[in-house]
Formats: sequence, C-alpha cells, structure tokens
Amino acid sequence: MTSTDADLLLRLRHSTGPLHDRIEALLQLEAPMPLARYGRILRGFHEFLQLWEQRVRFALSEPLRPWFDGRRRAPLALQDLADLDIPHAPDLRQSARDAQGLIRMDSPAVAWGALYVIEGSALGGQVLVPQLMRQLGLRADHGARYFHGFGEQTGALWREFRQRAQQAVGPDEPARSDALRGASQTFEALLHTFAVLDLPSAPAPVSMQDAAPRGTQALV
Repeated sequence: MTSTDADLLLRLRHSTGPLHDRIEALLQLEAPMPLARYGRILRGFHEFLQLWEQRVRFALSEPLRPWFDGRRRAPLALQDLADLDIPHAPDLRQSARDAQGLIRMDSPAVAWGALYVIEGSALGGQVLVPQLMRQLGLRADHGARYFHGFGEQTGALWREFRQRAQQAVGPDEPARSDALRGASQTFEALLHTFAVLDLPSAPAPVSMQDAAPRGTQALV
C-alpha cells in the first residue's frame, strides 16, 4: 500500500469517525437484542440499500457496474427477511427513502466515498455473526446472510476495494473532497434511516416527495 493510498483511506476514516460512532451507538449491534429488533435492523438495511445500490451503480462508470453487481448486499438482507418472516415496516421504508435526499450522488468519486461506508461495514459484520448465531440461533445461510456477507472472502474483497478506490478517485483534491462528502453523506443517510428504529412502528406519513408531481422526485 502506497502512502497516497494510506492518505485517502485515513482521511476517509478520520473524517467519518464521529459519524461511525453515532451509527454504532444507535444500532447497538453488539448488545443482546430480541429477534424483533434484529429484524427491524435488517429491514432498515434492505430498504436503504435497495435504493442506494441503484444510485451507486448509476454513478459508477459502466465498465465497473458488473464488478459492483457482484458485491451487492441488498439481496442478502432480503433473503434473511424472508427466512425469518420479518414483517414489512412502512416507517423504515419511508425514512430510507427520505434519507436518499441527503446523498448528492453527482460524481463517481462520491460513489466511491459512499461505497467506503458499506464495504467497511462488511468487515464489522464478520465479527457479529458468531454472536448472532449464539444469541438468536441464526446461521450464516439462514437469517445471518447479510452480516455474514462473503465470509472468508471479505478481507480480500476489502483490500481489493481499497486499491480500486484509490485508483478511481486519484490524487486530485476535488475528487478526494467528493469522496469524503460521499462517505459522510452516506453515514448521515443511514442515521436518518434508523432514527425510527426503536420507535413504535406506525404507517408511514405522506411525504412531500409523494405529493410532488411525477418527474420532480430526482434522488441525485
């Protein structure tokens, strides 16, 4: 790893550190939890990622889209939800939708910064899986697919991501600033999505987006 590579990743880590701490405090993934709360966490990630992944894919250059498709994790969360028969959560769906407006996905570098957040979370998932198995009786292929992710390949995939991100963002400061913005805005969007996590579930209110004429709901 070059010093330039270290600089980019260290800057991403440093700039998003407080936001990372806030999402960890909100989710409390390492604390014992009932299956119902775990199910809402899965539901929140799925509702967020099914929108976010589409936007990231569109922001990346076309040759990179097949690579990105192989790393998508929304389908893993969806399978977990089906395995565990987790009910729909209109409040999480609405908050995840509204959260997309916090991410201005207007350049490939922003997409790489946003990817830093989700790719990094896959590493943390590896630590959580044994605990989820023990406490909730889940398995890597039943109920814990999302956090298990790509299993033993996760470390290698993370190292590959770091190399690709460095090459794609490059040394120019405007692109690096975009990457920092993408990472911070993605953390903010996750915080917005999960702000309703521990509130009583209720039907989602009609938002201004719902009331807007078709064609005015651009997420970028």
